[in-house]
Amino acid sequence: MRTLTKITTLFFLGLVVLFSFSCKTTTENKADTTTEVTVAPKMKLSLAQWSIHRMIFEDNVDPYTFAQKAHDWGFEGLEYVSALYYKELKAANFSKEAMDHFVEKSNAEAKKYGMTNVLIMVDGQGNLATTDDQERKEAVENHYKWVDAAAAMGCHAIRVNLSGSTDLEIWSPAAVDGLTQLGTYAADKNINVIVENHGGLSSNADYLTAVMAEVNMENVGTLPDFGNFCIRRNDPADYGSGCADEYDRYEGVEKLMKYAKAVSAKSHDFNEAGDEIHSDYYRIMKSVVDAGYTGFVGVEYEGNVHSEEEGILLTRDLLKKIID
Repeated sequence: MRTLTKITTLFFLGLVVLFSFSCKTTTENKADTTTEVTVAPKMKLSLAQWSIHRMIFEDNVDPYTFAQKAHDWGFEGLEYVSALYYKELKAANFSKEAMDHFVEKSNAEAKKYGMTNVLIMVDGQGNLATTDDQERKEAVENHYKWVDAAAAMGCHAIRVNLSGSTDLEIWSPAAVDGLTQLGTYAADKNINVIVENHGGLSSNADYLTAVMAEVNMENVGTLPDFGNFCIRRNDPADYGSGCADEYDRYEGVEKLMKYAKAVSAKSHDFNEAGDEIHSDYYRIMKSVVDAGYTGFVGVEYEGNVHSEEEGILLTRDLLKKIID
């Protein structure tokens, strides 16, 4: 009887130990799962090629070294600027052969350095919001080759401008029409058409979001730029004349994030602590995160105090500090 009692006791003790181990394992696994779910993916940083425009225009740096420079500076994504290749493309009248060379060379360099092609910023191809119907149609069609190039390079978007009238009642319907035409073509190529607040009425976030709402296309959105909210300059012919009418950048970014498919972290000047003195990056990035955005954040340095490389690295480090 004592032997039976001892065996029974040992049996139940074994069950208790086994049950305790099972409960502990289940609890630990559940905690790990919760941690994985609640940790948001880190944003990646891309480099806007405009950040090295002085190197290219003034120092004759080859624009095709973009991938190498961005890689060496610690970026993962590339945001190309069409105008930085116009010297060769215009000389060839934007022929198919010239565009194919741009695509093939860019792809080869991106692959060589393990970089991701993110988007192409397109300028100088006509005003998408011009009031002249034929001129607007030609501007739309001028962008087709860049949509095709973006698709061939694995980019997700082209960035466009909405230049046109300064009269809202005239500008708005023209902007809607231009974007709808281009968005329709780009949709077949799986490319987004995104508008940057880039001066004029496009720098008024209320006006631009109203255009987005009316266009109402999945592949048409915005590219909020932290520092491009000047609607009208003191002297329209002089970019450095100062801003006469500026939209609040914090309110602007917050509103444009509703339609954002990319983000441009514009920077100019920094203090000794490494913070940008014109934009509170912490405040703006909170709006970016709160909007649920998890794509690339593009560094675009445009200052004059630091060299382009120094400004790029300062902006990169500030963003990494915030993101990390």
